[in-house]
Amino acid sequence: MTRARGFAEWRPQRATLELVQQVQAVLVEYQDYLPLTIRQVFYRLVGNSGYDKTEQAYSRLCETLNRARRSGMIDFQSIRDDGVSAYRPTAYRDVEHFRSTIGHIAEGYRRDRQSGQAVRIWLMCEAGGMAPMLARVADEFGVPVLTSGGFDSVTAKHDLAQEISRAYSPAEILHIGDHDPSGVHLFSALAEDVTAFARDLGAYDLQFTRLAVTPEQMADMELLTAPPKKTDRRAFEGQTTQAEAIPPNVLSQIVRDAIIARQCPETWADMMDAEATERAGLIAWAANAGRAGQ
Repeated sequence: MTRARGFAEWRPQRATLELVQQVQAVLVEYQDYLPLTIRQVFYRLVGNSGYDKTEQAYSRLCETLNRARRSGMIDFQSIRDDGVSAYRPTAYRDVEHFRSTIGHIAEGYRRDRQSGQAVRIWLMCEAGGMAPMLARVADEFGVPVLTSGGFDSVTAKHDLAQEISRAYSPAEILHIGDHDPSGVHLFSALAEDVTAFARDLGAYDLQFTRLAVTPEQMADMELLTAPPKKTDRRAFEGQTTQAEAIPPNVLSQIVRDAIIARQCPETWADMMDAEATERAGLIAWAANAGRAGQ
C-alpha cells in the first residue's frame, strides 16, 4: 500500500472515524495544554474511552493521527511529535520592520523572575514532547525547562552544571520522568553526574527532586501501570507507568504548586512591580526612538 505523502484526502472506516472523534474530544478537553504528545492522547483514551493499552493499539493511534492530520481532520499544531532542530538566521525586511521589532521587544521586557529567591529552580522532563506544555507553566516564574531524555550526553550535563555554578545561589532541579527502570536510573545517574560536575565548578548547594512520577502518585491517582519489561535487567521493584499517564492539567498543577512552594511571595511581588515600571520606561523609549528615526 502506498503511504500518504503531504496533505491527503482520507475517508476512514467507521471504527477509525470513531477513534478520530475520540481524539478530537481529548484535544478539546485539554485545549489549554496543547500541543499534546501522542502518548498523552493515548493515555487519555485508555483512561476515558476504554481504548486498548497495548503497543499494537498505540501504533494504530499513531497511524490514525498521521492520516487525520494530513487530511485536516486534526490540526497539526495540536500534536507534538517533532524530532528536528532548526537554526535560522536573524533578518529584517527593512528598517521599519526592525523598529517595530524593537517596540515588541520592549513590550515583552521581563526581569529575571527568580532574582532574589532563596533557591534557583530548573525543571526537567524526560519526554521532550511535554516540554512546551510544562514551559507554559514554568515561564511565568522564569524557570527554564530542559528535556532530560538526551542527558546521557556528558556535554549536556557539564553545560547544566556550569549554568548552575554561575547562579551563585542554592539550586534545585525538579524532575519529571517515567517510573520504570529506565526513568529511575536516568534520574539517579543524572543527579549524581551533574552534582559532581557542579561541585567541581564550585556549586555545592544543589538538590535534585523527583517531582513525578512517584509511587505515591501512582497509587493516589490510580494511574495506568504495566509490569517492567522482561528484557530490562536493572534493579527495579513494582509496576511501571509513564509521566504522560498523568492528565495534563494535573501535571501542570503539580509543577505550579512546586514552584510557588519554593518562592518568597514578597520577593516575587517586589520584582514584578519593578519589572512593570521598567517595561513602561522601555516602551516609551522605543516609541521616542522610532519617531526620531522617521
